[in-house]
Amino acid sequence: MQVPVTAAIISRSINRSANRPNVTRLLRGFLQRARAGLSKKFMLSAMELRHLRYFVAVAEALSFTKGAEKLRLAQPSLTRQIRDLEEELGVLLLNRTKQQVSLTDEGRSFLIDAKHILDLAQEMIQSVQQLKRDEVAALNVGYVTNLFYDLLPTTLASFQRLLPSVSINLFDMSCGDQFRAIEAGKIALGFVGLHEPIGVRGLQFRTIASYETVVALPKNNPMARKAVVNLKDLARMFFIGMSEASYPSYRNWLTKTCRSAGFKPKVLQDVELERTMIHAVAGGLGVALVPEQIQKLEHENVVFRPLKPTVRTEGCIAWKSENPSSALKAYVQIIEQAALSMR
Repeated sequence: MQVPVTAAIISRSINRSANRPNVTRLLRGFLQRARAGLSKKFMLSAMELRHLRYFVAVAEALSFTKGAEKLRLAQPSLTRQIRDLEEELGVLLLNRTKQQVSLTDEGRSFLIDAKHILDLAQEMIQSVQQLKRDEVAALNVGYVTNLFYDLLPTTLASFQRLLPSVSINLFDMSCGDQFRAIEAGKIALGFVGLHEPIGVRGLQFRTIASYETVVALPKNNPMARKAVVNLKDLARMFFIGMSEASYPSYRNWLTKTCRSAGFKPKVLQDVELERTMIHAVAGGLGVALVPEQIQKLEHENVVFRPLKPTVRTEGCIAWKSENPSSALKAYVQIIEQAALSMR
């Protein structure tokens, strides 16, 4: 379980270090070992880390005496360790005189890289420790019924294989309820819809899907006989919408979509549930624009038709950026990979 999380950290560090060939070369070596599953070999050895710590202490203090005091190490031993490091690298890192110690150009560059690698090592340790703590906790996930059915089973199975000791609790919730639950810490991640309300709340998100939008029509409506409905032909119809509490920004999305066809939608009623929306359409109260998955909510008096021009509805996941859960981070990566493979 440690390897995927740590490999991800190293990959991010490589990206951050693109302009530093020294540290990038070292990190790529560690990443190859991590992906090969060599869990005891992919980090810097204790000796290598010790050399870096010794060098950083002396370089920051510009004094072997002060560096030795900080490290609680005998000065002759520290001097010998720095000399060994320079011999291994084949470069002079420090200029030494009786009066002072100064960094060479190579030393200044190496100091930045050494501190970066030491920070990375600490991040790796903290990540593994956090993952160990997560093993005893469940990952709570919210989702919308009838949406994301193509991603949920696949990602849950992958997560179970990766982290078999971490259980997942699923909660069937509206998008609005998921946002509130994420903010309250009741769920870690939500499968939600539009990204606009996510940004307003300051949450992290990824767009993981783009679904075709269809129009739900009463079966006895003349347009129900068409194979494809022109969006602008809905201008004279009443619309059934979703409430702001249940589906934040749905009204804004509906308005923008209709205005792209040259009209403003006449919303007769906003409802809380998708099934209530379908029943309202079946009763002849109006039409509704919904993601194609809603067709699973079959009703004998409702038909679904694609639109012209094609309208897409995005699907996103959302979570708190400050959530430290390694299980959450692993699940987000799994979802991203599954979403890419399904596009």
